[in-house]
Amino acid sequence: MLLSYQECITQYGSDYGIKKAISEGRLFFKEKGLYSTTEHYSELSSIMLKYPKAVLTGKSAFYYHSLTDGIPDYYYLATRRNDTRINDKRVQQSFLKEEMFNAGITTMRYNNSVIRVYDRERMLIELMRFKAKYSLDYYKEVVLNYRKIADTLDFVSVEDYAMMFKNGGTLLNMIQMEVL
Repeated sequence: MLLSYQECITQYGSDYGIKKAISEGRLFFKEKGLYSTTEHYSELSSIMLKYPKAVLTGKSAFYYHSLTDGIPDYYYLATRRNDTRINDKRVQQSFLKEEMFNAGITTMRYNNSVIRVYDRERMLIELMRFKAKYSLDYYKEVVLNYRKIADTLDFVSVEDYAMMFKNGGTLLNMIQMEVL
């Protein structure tokens, strides 16, 4: 189980208690501000614990929603525009306006980790918005997987998400042409 420094202080009482638990092998130091009760831990869990306000987006979200089998090189995280910059070489951060940031956030369980990720409907809009950013092969793979699950998507939500953007009509037309 992963613990933040504050959780360790609560559980072990003091900095001395934390150091004693580490020396006894009951606790393991993983990185600054992050400890584990087991020697091995999930990097995804550590990212989610370290950045609790961030949401997985982009290639990370497509991967965790099983829309691609390509493991992303980074953890793609979205944060609010006024949040602090994340200085972590494992993370690619994008800043969003408050109203755009909150739309479509959901939590899901992935390999014993609880993650904050944008839902599949929001990610469909993001795929169309940033089509040029992805390689053609990657884009086609994700679109084909969206076609397979098209009947399970909530298109009212898709329309709502699309209308948050100036080019919402264009995004909906792209979805109509390529996914449906």
